[in-house]
Amino acid sequence: MDFLMNSWGMIIGLIKSFRPADALDVMVVSFVIYNGIKLVRETRAEQLVKGILILLAAWVLSFYLNLHMVGALLNYFFQFSVFALLVVFQPELRRALEQIGRSGLSNSKKGWFFFSGVKDDTELRQKQTRGINAVVEAAVSLQKQKMGALIVFERQTKLGDIADTGTVLNSDPSAQLIGNVFYNKAPLHDGAMIIRDGVVYAAGCILPLTKSDKVSLELGTRHRAAIGISENSDALVVVVSEETGQISIAVNGVLTRNYTRETLRSELENLLIPESPESGEKRSRKIPSIRRAKKDEE
Repeated sequence: MDFLMNSWGMIIGLIKSFRPADALDVMVVSFVIYNGIKLVRETRAEQLVKGILILLAAWVLSFYLNLHMVGALLNYFFQFSVFALLVVFQPELRRALEQIGRSGLSNSKKGWFFFSGVKDDTELRQKQTRGINAVVEAAVSLQKQKMGALIVFERQTKLGDIADTGTVLNSDPSAQLIGNVFYNKAPLHDGAMIIRDGVVYAAGCILPLTKSDKVSLELGTRHRAAIGISENSDALVVVVSEETGQISIAVNGVLTRNYTRETLRSELENLLIPESPESGEKRSRKIPSIRRAKKDEE
């Protein structure tokens, strides 16, 4: 009975001393823990975290069972574990920092235009429209000819290191240019093309492949590369399958498939071009084919 009374008194005391700053503190810590779990879930880091938890449990047991040698070895291990974790979790930490950098103002299409190199929104909107039209026409043409293509629209995250693996073109976009690049006997057709601010910036670029084991085995290297670069950046990627001719889009690690000329154009405009300030219209920012994409991946 005394225990219950003491516990109740402690709870009442905590409630009385609770401040708005304490609520903010709890919310921030909860947010960090939640996103930390989200970051390592369903990745190779998840197994590493499990291994670390097992070692922590072994360290606690060695303390209570007086296993001095085991405890000493684990103490030495944990002394240098911080540096080891920085090396082991480098991809996940980099991805988390990139996500933080893309949050807030820069997370919207308007913020992306703000951080682009072009000062005039109207000029950049026109360039993006020309680039989208060229990509749509080229994708439909390549689809009919069963020629593969991998086209990356750069957004906030700059892909200079990826562009360095290919050939810089810095050319005005056109369906003919894109078709020539991905012609199956052209020297640059095996790599990816990067569209920067509506301009064909580079071609023949090498993209990182996704490491997810949930990607369908039916998908080839092009699709895995598209998912990989969309996982590591905020880029939007258009893929034309060489085997089936299907047109797909990869955004934020999610691949959506079976686009037509109309749906491809609508999706690219929705995700790449902000609403005109003069018109009160607002495009839907949702990806309508997410559900279909999840079914495809399963």
